[in-house]
Parts: sequence; structure tokens; C-alpha cells
Amino acid sequence: MQLLFDSKLFQLLKVFSFMMGKGGQDVRCEAIVDHFSSAFPAWARNINECESEFNVSSDRGLRSDEVQRRREVYGWNELDKHSGPSVWVLVLEQFNDTLVRVLLVAAVVSFVLAWFNGEESGETGITAFVEPLVIFLILIVNAVVGVWQESNAEKALEALKEIQSDHAAVRRDGVLRPNFPAKELVPGDIVELRVGDKIPADMRILFLISSTLRVEQGSLTGESVAVNKTNRKVDSDDSDIQGKECMVFAGTTVVNGCCVCLVTQTGMNTEIGKIHAQINEASKSDDDTPLKKKLNEFGEVLTAIIGLICALVWLINVKYFLNWEYVDGWPANFKFSFEKCTYYFEIAVALAVAAIPEGLPAVITTCLALGTRKMAQKNALVRKLPSVETLGCTTVICSDKTGTLTTNQMSAVTLVAMGQQTNMLRKFIVDGTTYDPHDGKIHDWPIGSMDTNLQTIAKIAAVCNDANITHCGHQFISSGMPTEAALKVLVEKMGLPGGYPVSSTPSFNILRCCEWWKGIEQRIATLEFDRARKSMGVLVKSYKGTNSLLVKGAVESLLERSSYIQLLDGSVVRLAESSKSLILQAVHEMSTNALRCLGFAYKDDVADFSNYDGEGHPAHKLLLDPSNYAFIESDLIFAGLVGLRDPPREEVYQAIEDCKAAGIRVMVITGDNKETAETICREIGVFGHEEDIKMKSLTGKEFMELTDKKSLLRRRGGLLFSRAEPKHKQEIVRLLKEDGEVVAMTGDGVNDAPALKMADIGIAMGVSGTEVAKEASDMVLADDNFSTIVAAVGEGRSIYNNMKAFIRYMISSNIGEVASIFLTAALGIPEGLIPVQLLWVNLVTDGPPATALGFNPPDRNIMKKPPRRSDDSLISAWILFRYLVIGLYVGIATVGVFIIWYTHGSFLGINLTGDGHTLVTYQQLSNWDECHTWEDFKVSPFTAGSLNFSFDSNPCDYFQSGKLKAMTLSLSVLVAIEMFNSLNALSEDVSLLRMPPWVNPYLLLAMSVSFGLHFLILYVPFLAQVFGIVPLSLNEWLLVIAVAFPVILIDEVLKFVGRCIHSKGFERQRLKQKEN
Repeated sequence: MQLLFDSKLFQLLKVFSFMMGKGGQDVRCEAIVDHFSSAFPAWARNINECESEFNVSSDRGLRSDEVQRRREVYGWNELDKHSGPSVWVLVLEQFNDTLVRVLLVAAVVSFVLAWFNGEESGETGITAFVEPLVIFLILIVNAVVGVWQESNAEKALEALKEIQSDHAAVRRDGVLRPNFPAKELVPGDIVELRVGDKIPADMRILFLISSTLRVEQGSLTGESVAVNKTNRKVDSDDSDIQGKECMVFAGTTVVNGCCVCLVTQTGMNTEIGKIHAQINEASKSDDDTPLKKKLNEFGEVLTAIIGLICALVWLINVKYFLNWEYVDGWPANFKFSFEKCTYYFEIAVALAVAAIPEGLPAVITTCLALGTRKMAQKNALVRKLPSVETLGCTTVICSDKTGTLTTNQMSAVTLVAMGQQTNMLRKFIVDGTTYDPHDGKIHDWPIGSMDTNLQTIAKIAAVCNDANITHCGHQFISSGMPTEAALKVLVEKMGLPGGYPVSSTPSFNILRCCEWWKGIEQRIATLEFDRARKSMGVLVKSYKGTNSLLVKGAVESLLERSSYIQLLDGSVVRLAESSKSLILQAVHEMSTNALRCLGFAYKDDVADFSNYDGEGHPAHKLLLDPSNYAFIESDLIFAGLVGLRDPPREEVYQAIEDCKAAGIRVMVITGDNKETAETICREIGVFGHEEDIKMKSLTGKEFMELTDKKSLLRRRGGLLFSRAEPKHKQEIVRLLKEDGEVVAMTGDGVNDAPALKMADIGIAMGVSGTEVAKEASDMVLADDNFSTIVAAVGEGRSIYNNMKAFIRYMISSNIGEVASIFLTAALGIPEGLIPVQLLWVNLVTDGPPATALGFNPPDRNIMKKPPRRSDDSLISAWILFRYLVIGLYVGIATVGVFIIWYTHGSFLGINLTGDGHTLVTYQQLSNWDECHTWEDFKVSPFTAGSLNFSFDSNPCDYFQSGKLKAMTLSLSVLVAIEMFNSLNALSEDVSLLRMPPWVNPYLLLAMSVSFGLHFLILYVPFLAQVFGIVPLSLNEWLLVIAVAFPVILIDEVLKFVGRCIHSKGFERQRLKQKEN
């Protein structure tokens, strides 16, 4: 990665120019030259060119003074620390929401009014201050939750730093320094690596100390197995990471061998440094979820509506606090009533409180939290709550191949053994996709009667093998090379020769057959694998005391060094060209099906090693030089071969079909090679078996070279991108999001973290995933299974539908509250609902039913419908009309019951005069502010529970402190209507006759809880005082039920109309499709 011109470089250039101007031609400028060497493609240059470029020799290393100069240019070998926004900045960001700002203004105004005018407004002091304090509490909780969620964004960067190496063995000034702090490395340092070392920087391999070097770099590249490294240069300057076989990268691990390397890049210039920068960049571009965007848009519209209604209320009532006389045609003698002005200010505050569903954030959080529990039961662990909702509108799933679509457990698929004659081969099909020896079987297998040729194959596969398998919980975990682990599982499925029952071996060992073979063939020496001969061999001493050589490796390489073949009965014959062609044809067929082929060979005549017994033997010196291995492994007897692969998960095919039915496109993005990925994609249904995929399967490099990338990404059906690097994945996600797609991206490696962070839903693997990937993700799969993603999408859709139900329910309730306050102001009657009561309804009594709606049963065909568009409206025009009608009824009912109490002695046969209150006319009620001008107006005392109300001193107070019973009736009607309305919200269009309330028993329980809470504030004196209400009698409760119940009948009529409208729309659409 080319370094940028930082300030230090400019300083060095200035010093250099100044000193040259004063005759300083001899001043060294190596640091500046080194700065430009960052563009040097070390992987494409030989060792001498690399040492020359970095001005270093491998036997001496850098000088200490040179190190200091280079550090001034390159800095320390560590990742940057990106300081996130301060806590105060995060807190302020929480108030960017329009509704939050409206609430904040309402709280401030309410507090000021309570301070200056609490008693005059008819409220007690404690009641006046409850409202602003509750609003402030809501805002504080909202800010705390928001800050906590956003502060987690930096964890992915911290996890990335943890995979860096702390120490390295460095050669400086001709001395090897073990345990040297890795952060002090600079480009040009000479580092020695050994087995188990975590690589501290990006480095060019100068030479191998061991015969082979293997590095586990899958977390960086996506490769499913450890890769072999060499010191030979690569032919191309423009090679991908996987192709740079002479380079090792920071954060990866040496699993086999030792070598000496030259540091080429450090810190943020390493491949892992690039990923660090990409994660940081991606974290800055986090978008709101679709639901959050809809709620923000709704908030802006609601704010405008609140403003219009407040203005309208003031215009209607301006005559009450501002009047004037006309003198000579001009207004004069203005009179302003501050008391009336503040009263209508309170009306405006009440409107704001009524219009905003304060309980909605808490209910959404609760519903999402319950959704995470449901998903956890399906092995999808959600790390960020909004991801639950976003899953429901996923349109594209970009999936890794290894471990997600496949098991990430190599398994044998086909076993090829020799026949009775040289022109015959036997093929056995092997079942099973895991490391469980009992998973599957070998078809047509001669159980208990293995012939000599099959026994030879089993012996080589078991003994010429360094892998191991352990049983942990419900999983079988391998250590060592996956291909070797698969061979051990194959041996277990083959069983033991006749006469040796498996039960005779120790039962605690799951690899009992392998242990049995190792018991009769004791390994005494190993010929390590190397890329030149492409094989591994072991010298063994049999229980008879004879030595032999067992070899496994690439079939073509073994055939070149084989002179004989072993037939079915164990006889050995000369390897003819016809037999070789037959074997190679079998290899070609298996390779075409993306199988990795391994051959098995042996020889009994081991010449100098016939009596080899350890390091003291004269022939041991031959084993010290790997160049002798090919000669030792010559004149072999070829026994057979096996085809292995990382198999697709059994359930993935159906999951892909479910995605197609649900309108979700699947794109496979993998670091693996193209041919293998294409075969897997055809097998799991991403592509058809005969489908032309020429323009649907590209390497990451080919994709980046396209001029019109979006046209490719818009193609219907599946797509495959192989040999993909982190930048390719990010580009794909970016382009898809620009096109309006909602993207779910899976990944397990460090290289996947930037794309996981950028995607709408980042999904990390729980078993094979790195901590970096998990911290960058929104969701973690506990079983690394693609089908779990599809199940989570279905759950997300169900949760979103339920969220829409309770959002509509809560918004319809708020529309009713606004209508109630507006009608109160328009009719000029006393205030029937005060803000603290509205807060109680919005936060507490509405909460349980809204939460219970989150338990609505899912639609059976939820995964048969296309995903909703991200710009799909939260509330359609018809639904809005429905809830305007419902809201208008709520307003009429709450205001109407207030008027009924003041003006009627009975209603619908229900007697309301039991408390002895005085009846007034509607005209008096609507002009209550003129009470002081009425002559002979008297009010009788009345009772409410244990309270007695008397108005002898001031009869006009009947319309202020005397309105508590009427207010209680209004509040109770509001609560009852909203409980009945929650039953309406069970379904958008389905009648309660077809979907009765008991389909969701949680809703019935929630309604009981809400009524219980309402009874609590009615009949507990202290709470009744806080909320400004009084107890109700039985008759008054009958009135509440009579006024509230019709909301169900009204909505049933509206649902019927809605079903008729929708059915006609569907019919028109069907006829149009038929015509087309």
C-alpha cells in the first residue's frame, strides 16, 4: 500500500533540500527513498532485488541508527487509535429527532407553567410538576440508551488490535533478538518465524528454514485451508492476496515450518491496517433502519400537524384572551388576559403530549428484545436490536461459501480402489458431511471382509496422517489439516479387517480404527510434505518387525513415482500406461466435480531404511535433507485414491428455494477458487445444473474491471464472486445499497469486517468467526448455518408485521387524544384531559397491549411474499383514513362523556345523579369562563368516593376543581376505548369473528394488566390525587363501557369496506396480468 505524503515527509524533504544547498551532498537520504519504496511489489521481485530495495542484508539486519530514521517516516508498527465522538456529542445527537425536540419544548413550557401557574390552573402542585418531570425522564432514558448503543461501534476496531502480534524474533546489528516488541518493527527488518508464531507485519519470505511453510490466513482471505508458502517470486505485479505465495501477512499464523522474512509494510500500511481503516470508514456511514426512517418521516409530519392544530386552537380561542374595540373603523383599546393566554398555552402543551406516542420507543425496544429471544432459539444471536426489524425487509443476502453454505468440514465423497485386473477400478460412494464417524456410510461396502487393497488404503490413510478429532458437546472438532481429518473419518467408516471387531478397541476413543492401525504400524520417521513433490510419507515398523514406507499426496505426482499397482487381492503388478490413463481419467472426473483428489501408495523395499530405528541409524542423515525425499519415495506401489470436498449443508438447498419464493436474491462471495465455488452453487440451487453462468460467475478482479457494475448486480437470479478480497465485498455492498437494496452480508474472517459493518445486516459466524467479525456484525449465527439466516428473515418479517400492528394501534390512540383536546378547545368547554393523564395513558396503560401485539401469530405465507420495499409506507392512505375515523370517535366519546356528566341526569337508561352533582346546560358549560357574570348561579355539594366537594364560596370553581369526576369519566372512556381498539389491531383486515381475541392470549392478559393499573390510580388516594381523578361508581362504569364499546363495531365496518376495496384491487391486477 502506497504511503501518503504526511507532514514528517515534508519536514525531511525540507531538511534534505537545505543541507544539499549547503554542500551536504554526502547526507544520507535513505529514509526518503524508503518512503517511496512502499509502492515496491516485493512479491514480484527476487530476493536480491528486495534486499537491495530495502538496503538490508538477511544475515545482518538493520543498524540501530537506520531503524530510528525509518521510524520517523513510517511510525510505529501499530494500528491507529480512532477517537470516537465524545459522550456529550453522542448525547446531543440523541436530540436530533424531531419528536424528541417537540417533547423537550413541551417539557420546558410545562415546567414554566407549573412553576408560575400551577394553582391557578386547577392542579395541585404535585400534579403540575409530575408531567414535566416524566417527560424529562423519558428524554433522559432515550438519550442513555442511544449513547450506549452508539458507543459499542468502536469495539470492532479494538478486537482487530487484539489479533496483532506482541513480539517477534528480529535480527538487528547482526544479532537475533527474540521476544522483541513487535510495535518497534520498521520496513526492512529481518524477522524469523516459527510454528505457532502470529505474524507481526506484512513480510516477504527470503528463505525457508524447514522444508515446508504453511500459514493459516483464512481469516484474512477466506481460504478454507492453511496455504503453503514459498520464497519464489510471483510473475504478476498486480496479484491478489491469495496469489502472493511468497508473502505473509500481519495477524495470520504459522501452522507449519520456519522461515526468515523481510518486513515490507507495517502498521496501517499492512493488509490488516487497510481493513482497520475500512472498518472505521464503514462505521461512519451507518444508516438508519427502514423503520427508523419511517418513524423519522412520521415525526416530521406529526410535528407539522401539531403546529397546525395548535395554531388553529389559538385562532379559535383568541377572542378569549385578546379582544379590542373598533374606533373610527380601526381596532383600539386592546385587552389581553395573561391567565387565559397561559391556559391555551397549556392546551398547546397537552396537544403535543397527546400527539406524540411517548411509549412507542419503549414498546418497540421490548418487542425487538422479545424478537431476539425468539431468534436465539433458532441459533441467530442478535447483537443490535434494530437488526431484528431490518431483517424483515432484506432483499439480498450476500453469503460466504465456506462454513456457511458448506460445513467447513472436509469429507470423503468417493473412494477409488483397484480391481481384480489392471484395467478395472472400483468406486465407492461415501455419505456424511461432518467429522462425526457415524455420520453416513460407504455404499456397497464389504463390511467385515475388506480385501487386501482396501486394507492398504485404510492403513495409509490412518497412519500417514497428523490430524486428530475430538468430541466436544454435540460437535466433532478437528485439529490439523482438514483433508487429513476427513481421511481419519473415512477410516472409521471403513471399519477393521475381518476377525478384528471394532468393539475390541477402547470405547472412549472415537478414532478407534485409526488407533488400531497405528498400533500395528508404528511410525518411526516422517517425510514432511513439500510443494515440489506434493506428497507426505512415513516410515513405519509393522508388528512383524519389518519396515515399509506409506505415502499419500497428489495423484499425478504419485503416479510419476510409482512403478507398480496393487490389485484387489494384494498382488502387485507393473504399472502400465493403460492403468495410469484409467486412474487419471477417474481423477479428471472427480476434479470436474470440484473434488480434491489424494492418492495412496507404499513400498516394502525401503533399501537403506529396512532396519531404520531412529536418529542413531546411519540412514538418518538422508532424512535431514528434504531434497532426498523424492528419491526415497520412488518405485512406489500405487494402491488407490479418494475424492474429498467441503460439502454443502444438507438444509441449504431448501433454504435457497425459500429465498427464491420470498423474493430474496442470493449472492455468493467467497475467497475460494472459481471452479469449486461454481460446483457448490449449482449443487445448492443458486444456479441451475444446465444454466449458463458465464456472466453470473466472476472473480472479484473481473468484477472490478467491469464498466457497468450495477447492471450485473441487477440481474435476476443468483450471482457468484470468487477470489474476492475485502475491497470487492465492500464495493458490492455499496452498489447494492445505492440501488435501494437492503443487504445482509455474512462473514467470518477479519477480511469480512468492513463489509459486515457497511451492510444493513452484518452476520458473523459464531463457531468459525473471528472476534473482529463478531464485533463488526449485527447478528451472530450460533451454528454457522445459512438456513438459520433464512429462518431469521422470516422471524424478522413476522416481528415487523406485529410492530406495524402496535404502531398503528398507538398512533390511532394518539389521534383520538388529539381529537379530544381539539374538540375541547373548539367547543370552549373546560379541559377534560390534562397532560399528566395523557402521559399515563401513552406510557403505561397503552404499553402492555401494544407489547402483547408483538406476540401475534405469524402469517403462514410470510415467506411466500416478496420483501417489502424500504420506501414502503408505514401507514397507507386507507389505514390513515380508518384511524382518523376511529380517532374522531375517541374524541367525540371522551368529550361527549364529559358533557353528559355535566348536562344529563341519565344516559341510555343509566342514572348518573347518585353523587348529587348539579346539572348545567350545554350553553353554560361552553361559556364557563363567563360564570362570574351569571346571576343566582349556585352549585350543590356532591361526593366522589370518600371526597366531598362544596362550592359555597365560589360556585364558578365547579368548572375547575369540580370537574374531577367528569375528567375521570373522560380518562376512563379513553382507556376503555384503547383496550377495545387493541382487539381491532389483531389484524389489519380480518374480522374479530374470524380471528377472535384468544388467538393471542397475551393480549387478553395485557388488557387485564392495563385495566388493573387504571383501577390502581383510581382507587389509591395518593395516586388519584397525583393524576387529578376520583373513584367511579358502578353506574358510571356502565356509562364508560356503553360509550367505549362501539369502537369495535365501527372498526368492523371499516375492515369490511377495506376487504372489499382490496379484493377489487386484486381482481383488477389479476385481469391486467391475464391480459398481458
